Amino acid sequence: MTQNIHDIEEPEFSFRNVVLHWANSFKYVLRQWKFLCIIGLTGALTGIGYGLLKPSTYTANLTFIVEESKPAGGSVLSALSGSLGFDVGGLNGGNGILSGDNVLQLVKSHSLIKKTLLTPYNDSGNYSLADKYADTYDWKTKWRNNPKIGTDIHFTADKKNFTRLEDSLLQLLIRKIDEEDVDISKPDKKLSFFEINTTMRDERLSQLFCERLLKTTTDFYIEAKTRRTRKNVERLQSRADSIGNLLNRKTVNATEADKLLLDANPVYSNPAVNAEISGREKGMINAIYSEIVKNLEVSKTALIQETPTVQIVDEPELPLKKNKLRLLFAACFGALIAVAAGAVFLLYGRKESL
Repeated sequence: MTQNIHDIEEPEFSFRNVVLHWANSFKYVLRQWKFLCIIGLTGALTGIGYGLLKPSTYTANLTFIVEESKPAGGSVLSALSGSLGFDVGGLNGGNGILSGDNVLQLVKSHSLIKKTLLTPYNDSGNYSLADKYADTYDWKTKWRNNPKIGTDIHFTADKKNFTRLEDSLLQLLIRKIDEEDVDISKPDKKLSFFEINTTMRDERLSQLFCERLLKTTTDFYIEAKTRRTRKNVERLQSRADSIGNLLNRKTVNATEADKLLLDANPVYSNPAVNAEISGREKGMINAIYSEIVKNLEVSKTALIQETPTVQIVDEPELPLKKNKLRLLFAACFGALIAVAAGAVFLLYGRKESL
């Protein structure tokens, strides 16, 4: 006799049966307590061994404040310099991308991390933070023993041009630092406080990298925020120096023309004409010079107002916070994981035997 599979009724679900099933499984596992004890002890010893072998790390903490620039007088500056063709009116434009919480992403920029890594570790100047990092994590030894590399790698401080291999290995360092070693946060969203934490195996390296990363970021941040206004100051300063030198020459010429006019024969008109032209040119250049100097001083004031301030509140001081895995925690965690795995193994074996 055949029966349609759709006509077979599914067994009725019972919460009581589920509870009884799990209770029986729990009792079965408890009856294997000797096996679980052995597994747990093995896991605890493994955890202790891992805790002893795991290298200690050191965390450098640095807190700083970013005071945003408060530009003022942009329209006045535009009015004063617009007639001379200088672009000093756009004081508020183009800098919004570096405002507020964007500093968080700027600190972890790969280009700034790279620039920080290529700063000197000691007074010699050749041994960089990148060299120290690679030595601390035994990467240089691995690279030397790697058949594809097979050579000593050095990241000389302030080196501009790297080989393709050196640049690839340096990118490995940068990615690891970005993903694992550096953390930038803003503890309070309402305030302008930022916090940098760097965690590395070498205490001095962690401190230096944290401090120099902020310095590198600060230099880039200020340079980017004030680039347009600073260029205008430089252009105005160059124009003021040039016209100032021209004014000095015209002053000398006007003085000489006045002297010739005193000794000139009244019959001849050339000395009087030359004196008049020299005086007129001197007055015109003097008026232009006065306006440019006025614009220059206004532009310098605007540059000061545009420059943001980065103030360190707390800087990392030795000794740094040492991060060491506690042996008790490692033993308990290892035992817990081992017992859980042993219980799953017992239940799976019981299911297969049924």
